[in-house]
Amino acid sequence: MIRLGIIGSGTGSNMWAIHQAITSGQLDAQIVTVLSDQPRSGILEKARSADLPHAVIDCAPFKQKFSPEAQLRTVQLLQDADVDLICLAGFMRIVGHPLLDAFPKRILNIHPSLLPAYPGLAAWEQAISDGAEKSGCTVHYVDSGIDTGGIILQKEVALRPNDTAETLHARIQAAEHIAYPEAIALVASHL
Repeated sequence: MIRLGIIGSGTGSNMWAIHQAITSGQLDAQIVTVLSDQPRSGILEKARSADLPHAVIDCAPFKQKFSPEAQLRTVQLLQDADVDLICLAGFMRIVGHPLLDAFPKRILNIHPSLLPAYPGLAAWEQAISDGAEKSGCTVHYVDSGIDTGGIILQKEVALRPNDTAETLHARIQAAEHIAYPEAIALVASHL
């Protein structure tokens, strides 16, 4: 059974999808820690409601930067929990070498586009404004670039003529909730 550490900043919908895949028996894994840089985040509320171990990552004094010192503290939290695989789930900071060095090829991210198309923020808005015919989500390994790591799995979502950024984003999120547990199982089978 693979031991997961999940790191996020937002609502925690992907963490919840992973948790549900585990509790339903679809995914042979255990969430051993949930970390967030936002003390009042939805991901921590969901972790509390599921009685999952959780903690806040102290990134002070920075509001957006993930300093090497904060990353080293995060490494310690993850090592203390004996994590096998890290899943970034809406984590809004750029991961650097202290964390990458401690967990090489063991950090995953989910991105709301079919990478390499539309890396970075608000990918669904980029797809709409570009007039793309399709979008979707990508689970990939995290490297030192922004959404540039090796692709593990993708799920395609067609754009509809009446799509708004919100409707497309909602359908992409539904695809993410299927893709992330599948990708974790795939990676776990090779660890």
